[in-house]
Amino acid sequence: MSDYDLDHAYTIKGASDAKALYDNWAKTYDSSFGEAHGYVAPREIASIFASLSDDNTPVLDIGAGTGLVAENLPGIPIDGIDISEQMLAQAEAKGLYRNRILADLTKTLPMEDASYGGFVSCGTFTHGHVGPEVFPELMRVARPGALFVCGVIPPVYDGAGFGSRLALMMAHKMITPVEFRDIPIYENADHAHAQDRGLVMVFRKL
Repeated sequence: MSDYDLDHAYTIKGASDAKALYDNWAKTYDSSFGEAHGYVAPREIASIFASLSDDNTPVLDIGAGTGLVAENLPGIPIDGIDISEQMLAQAEAKGLYRNRILADLTKTLPMEDASYGGFVSCGTFTHGHVGPEVFPELMRVARPGALFVCGVIPPVYDGAGFGSRLALMMAHKMITPVEFRDIPIYENADHAHAQDRGLVMVFRKL
């Protein structure tokens, strides 16, 4: 059993904790969490993006990790951004991502304005990780019409201020009205979080 698990991940606070956790967890993450927990949220988010995308490329995978979302979007030009060098190294070993970008999502992003036509995210907008403060930079690097398909868990949506931030973005005509999808996070699982559900925020930049 890995020393790292979902409950451990939920206790981190901020970028330095995230980097330390995921750098150390990277080599076993897919097996000890992805496979062992029946983690299907990446598949679900990729499926929603694929069903709605109208050539919304290239895509930025926000908090890309080992590339579990990208594995479900074959043939699409996609870049992965993450704070953990070791997680991105695992994605590189799989041959995923056009570019792998090592960066703190809460800081100024090292990309040009209007660089991306699509955005996906799974497992990043969660306890102690990243909140809605990243939206201004994501909007900066998004092209008009860019499609966002980003997962969040309901307690974090409520507690971290996602609702009010999205409402303000809508009020200022920055994004389309947000649609929500309810997805399973796990499948065929028998653990404490097996019945947890995720919300997927779906909108476009105006």
